[in-house]
Amino acid sequence: MPSPGAIVGGATSSVEGVLRLVRARGGRVTESRRTLLEVLFEAGEHKSAEELAEAVQERAPDVHISTIYRNLEDLQQLGVIVHSHLGHGPATYQLASLAHAHFICEACGAMLEAPDELFRGLADTVRAKLGFSIDPHHFAMLGLCRVCRGQTGLD
Repeated sequence: MPSPGAIVGGATSSVEGVLRLVRARGGRVTESRRTLLEVLFEAGEHKSAEELAEAVQERAPDVHISTIYRNLEDLQQLGVIVHSHLGHGPATYQLASLAHAHFICEACGAMLEAPDELFRGLADTVRAKLGFSIDPHHFAMLGLCRVCRGQTGLD
């Protein structure tokens, strides 16, 4: 599977660009796929499959959630979208070009977006010592935010 941002040259910067990529890779361009892509590009944030299906079905009521899941899988394999697990909820999806890591407070649920630079040292160390490449976008790091940490007396 391609890594986030692996598709270059602006192919994934617009709905039409992604549809050209789908065609080039032998995929079909369907109205349900086009509508899902429009929703993803408009969202600009994490959405669960159910939230995406609801938004797609507002525009195209006949699109079944199984079609949404199938399209999400296809778009993920193309490197256009990524999915993340943000705590204990359902997986969420967003455009690969917007992917970032997360910290989630287990006490209050606050979510902090973390720049990739925070993980570069860890990624380099893990690769050097274990030969393993990490994906900091896939799972959120759980812990306590500054406020909740202060309330527990841990600071």
